[in-house]
Amino acid sequence: MAASASIYNLLTLLLLSGIPLTFSELVKEQPLVLKYHNGPLLKGKITVNLIWYGKFSPTQRSIIVDFINSLSSAVKPKVPSASFWWKTTEKYKSGSSTLVVGKQILLENYPLGKTLKNPHLPALAGKFNGVGTVSVILTAKDVAVEGFCMRCGTHGSNRVGRGRVRGTFIWVGNSETQCPGQCAWPFHQPIYGPQTPPLVAPNGDVGIDGMIINLATLLANTVTNPFNNGYFQGPADAPLEAGFGLHGDFRVGFVPGLSG
Repeated sequence: MAASASIYNLLTLLLLSGIPLTFSELVKEQPLVLKYHNGPLLKGKITVNLIWYGKFSPTQRSIIVDFINSLSSAVKPKVPSASFWWKTTEKYKSGSSTLVVGKQILLENYPLGKTLKNPHLPALAGKFNGVGTVSVILTAKDVAVEGFCMRCGTHGSNRVGRGRVRGTFIWVGNSETQCPGQCAWPFHQPIYGPQTPPLVAPNGDVGIDGMIINLATLLANTVTNPFNNGYFQGPADAPLEAGFGLHGDFRVGFVPGLSG
């Protein structure tokens, strides 16, 4: 686990930028380029509750939990590292966002079946809804989700109880058997772009390692644009968010393996 964590520290910085960067480019401060739409952000201590939908091994679960914990490590972050990258979210108004893994629930019996529609996601998230929390739904490799492969995950919000307060949620799917070339790059050959050999998955699990990349992106998007009126560029129904903009560089035509 320690070895894979050190690899992720570097990979997260490289991959979430969407472009190949030199070390000096990685560590230099970049200007903010996303427009702020005056909405609330998620700042301070944020509890991340996990909903495991389908079958995940204890090792798979521990890999993802360890990664989330590494983003807000109490130890001064090294350069490069996942926690150093995460500190970049502090530049998006009002201070830091500290992630703490909270409750977890295992839904190994597929209570809603193995084919989920979009309305199922906020319904599942409602099991842990609360102010200052993020409910993360992680679907197993044999679970189909509406729109999966066209997207590798999503984030959104729903009401807490009957009030006006809204909670936030994230969904990320394991693409190992469905579309690894779209959602598990660079640990699988990409469908589009240059067909360079894939990298070896740090934990030896293409699906889980791909999930971590997508989860990191969506966590950054959630804390900086939780209710679709925070930081983003473009239309609100198809925003370009912080997970792809933390390094301040956007390029037309980006696909896995090709920066545009």
